Amino acid sequence: MAKGKKSKQANKSKTITLKEAQNCVELTLDGKRRLDLSFKEVAVVPKCIQKLCEVDELDLSRNLITKVPDFIENFISIQVLDLHSNYLEQLPVTIGRLQSLLVLNLCNNRLRSLPSELGLLKKLHTLQLGLNMLEALPSSIAALKELHHIGLSDNRFTRVPGCLSRLSKLERVNLDRNPILSEEAAGHELLMIPERLYLVKESFLCEGCLKKCQTERRKLEEGAKSTGSTRPDESG
Repeated sequence: MAKGKKSKQANKSKTITLKEAQNCVELTLDGKRRLDLSFKEVAVVPKCIQKLCEVDELDLSRNLITKVPDFIENFISIQVLDLHSNYLEQLPVTIGRLQSLLVLNLCNNRLRSLPSELGLLKKLHTLQLGLNMLEALPSSIAALKELHHIGLSDNRFTRVPGCLSRLSKLERVNLDRNPILSEEAAGHELLMIPERLYLVKESFLCEGCLKKCQTERRKLEEGAKSTGSTRPDESG
């Protein structure tokens, strides 16, 4: 089945010439140079785009790409890299050399793990990892001190990654539809929380929402005391 699917993808795959790629360079409203190669039905990132490595944004989304080539490191000035909706199973360590990167979108791929070199992206503001097969994040993610948003929905996380607690500027974490386990269920029947789980800073909540959260927290704490349970470890 897997071979047939790959063969089918290869037959459908198209090639992009340098001239065609040059025609896909556009100027965004804020004056950025954007190379848009989305929806091109390519299974391999065209080597010719290395000659366009001075663009500010690179969009390779919605293709059949299975591998990010090592030459991605040549795009040292890109601020946005969009690879969502492909067939990626891993990332090259050279992605850590994209020191200007602000936004990295890897949603809807087949990633099971991430290279620790992601922690080198010191300017990264937004990291989208939803719809993959991730069970954990590399501890190096804690080095992304400028990270404000991270999307982790529709993966295989059974607990909130502990490295996120060390990101002081993190505003929102999307953990929708992950099999997060209840602390009280450890060693017992598994309690799944598959639908919605967001983490936000209290400072971003309005007064009404903040009071509601505080009330719910008190109820949980009182319930835990009455059953003799300990409070879950907040570092996780």
